[in-house]
Amino acid sequence: MGINVKNTLPLPVAFACNIALLYILFMLCRVVFVAVNSGLYADGISNNSFGELLRGSLLFDTSAICYLSLPYILTLLLPLHYKEGRIVRVLAKFFYVAAATIGIVANFADAVYVPFTGRRSTWSVFSEFSNEGNIAKVVGIELLNHWYLTLGALALIYILCRLYREAEPFDAGRMKRYYITRTAMLLVVAPLVVFGIRGGIGSAVRPITISNANQYVNSPDEAAIVLNTPFSMIRTIGKSPFKEKPFFSDEELAALYTPLHTPSHDAVPKKKNVVIFILESFGKDYIGAYNPGRDTPTLTPFLDSLISVSRTYAYSYGNGRKSIDGMPSVLSSIPMFVEPFFVTDASLNRVSGIAGELGKKGYSTAFFHGAPNGSMGFQAFSRTSGYRQYYGLDEYRQSRGSDDFDGTWAIWDEPFFEYYAESMDSIREPFVTTMFSASSHHPFRIPDEYVDVIPEGELPIHKCVTYTDKALRTFFERAKKSGWFRNTIFVITADHSNKTNNPIYKTSSGFFEVPIIFYSPDGSEPFAPGMDSCMVAQQIDIMPTLLDYLGYDKEYVAFGKSLISTPAAESFAVNYINDTYQYYKGEYMLQFDGEKSKALYNVRKDRLLEDNLIGTLPLQEQMEREVKAVVQQYMSRMLNDRLVP
Repeated sequence: MGINVKNTLPLPVAFACNIALLYILFMLCRVVFVAVNSGLYADGISNNSFGELLRGSLLFDTSAICYLSLPYILTLLLPLHYKEGRIVRVLAKFFYVAAATIGIVANFADAVYVPFTGRRSTWSVFSEFSNEGNIAKVVGIELLNHWYLTLGALALIYILCRLYREAEPFDAGRMKRYYITRTAMLLVVAPLVVFGIRGGIGSAVRPITISNANQYVNSPDEAAIVLNTPFSMIRTIGKSPFKEKPFFSDEELAALYTPLHTPSHDAVPKKKNVVIFILESFGKDYIGAYNPGRDTPTLTPFLDSLISVSRTYAYSYGNGRKSIDGMPSVLSSIPMFVEPFFVTDASLNRVSGIAGELGKKGYSTAFFHGAPNGSMGFQAFSRTSGYRQYYGLDEYRQSRGSDDFDGTWAIWDEPFFEYYAESMDSIREPFVTTMFSASSHHPFRIPDEYVDVIPEGELPIHKCVTYTDKALRTFFERAKKSGWFRNTIFVITADHSNKTNNPIYKTSSGFFEVPIIFYSPDGSEPFAPGMDSCMVAQQIDIMPTLLDYLGYDKEYVAFGKSLISTPAAESFAVNYINDTYQYYKGEYMLQFDGEKSKALYNVRKDRLLEDNLIGTLPLQEQMEREVKAVVQQYMSRMLNDRLVP
């Protein structure tokens, strides 16, 4: 069959129409993205200039379209008459439709994923889930759960195919015109593609990166609006996330900040057990004790009661936004900067860890996670950081004779928590063990026997949080019967926060608010019960705090500080979102983009981050120096394998 000449257009017109169609589709994807996540971005959009958002969106869409369209452009415009024919026309359309389909699917998928991560997906997402045997099932569930997006994506792909314009067929009798036309078009289009990919014209223009999105928005958590997922993925292929930051000389740097911890000479060793809970998605928003005066029933009655007899912190933050950020932060005092530590080359470095350090002192070490062994790389990192025993789905099945599997991710929390308590009866003391929970995870299901017992909350995750709270109660009821219980210090935190309908927890600082709880059964100092409202705490403080408390007498590397021996005025927290470092000290949070400060907020009085104080307070300069020192130490140690003394 030949091509229907009546439906064709002159080559320049057909090419322009097809490229314009890609712009329209990318912009429609952005509209869908914002509509699906309107709860996250409504305030940001209203405060931003529409013109700036549009300008930034077109800049990143141009780059992505140029990248994705390269095969189509070369196939269509390469001046070689021997290639002209039906096969090449079909191939050109295939390349065009494939490129557009990749863009549509990636953008629609991130409309679902961004609420959990706070940013557009990068190439590392493939490494993050490379060990998941059930990922096809998870994707299938999501396609059904978000059927409207699935249908929307299919509709856009169908429209794309229907609106694709064919160029007029090659006329062998006008060879000279053919070569002039094709060559002229290629000479015009080629530099435009280069400029589009780079994000501008001229030798002084540096190729745009993800961080450039921040110049078009008011807050880094809004950068996902102007970005698109294909750009974010393409620009991070094969890129090292870490670069040296020579802000200070060695002497200046050492005076400002060092992650090398040297123990006190008069430290008194304690042989106490350590039990650490990393609770999936347990942001502060879900815990009544952190939200006094709320008029809805608490989701966590047991955890609230435990907090009343524990040491915790009114101002405590996570150091990442994903589960794979939580483990390095809590167990090795390594925050997430740029990319998750798990998926970078630096993960092959020698690493300090609470288990590894205490293992040197004769501690037994064990890590518990109810997912299939190897899932998310947890088993690998637990061994890297010093855990010598691993208890996962395989071990549970061997012990219990059943799997109590939730059908998607892992064993239900309640039976696995009970198994955790029982297993510690046979672990030699002193020990350090860690439990990473799983049930408060998407797709937010609970066991059938609790469906009519635990009420639905305002959000799907709420019933899962209440279920995991019940599992904690079961654990402690069982643990109290064990001889090791009273000689144990318990730590409870979250890997990250999750969806919320509270605007306070939707901000770029609220995203990171997680509990940090130390519970000592005897209620003695330094973990006497109380809500500390002076210290600024973070996940990476857990390891140095425990080692300080236990009188550890060896040097180690940890990017956090001890919450016991650090004066409140010197306490700090740091996290990273959309190419912006957020540095907390006292009442303030500084946003620093790696080169200069962008915003300063009083996060205790201005919870919604509405009053940018940049350039108005003298403390800004010192905060900027301090965050620069943290970043410089981090990058240097990651690149030069200096995560141990």
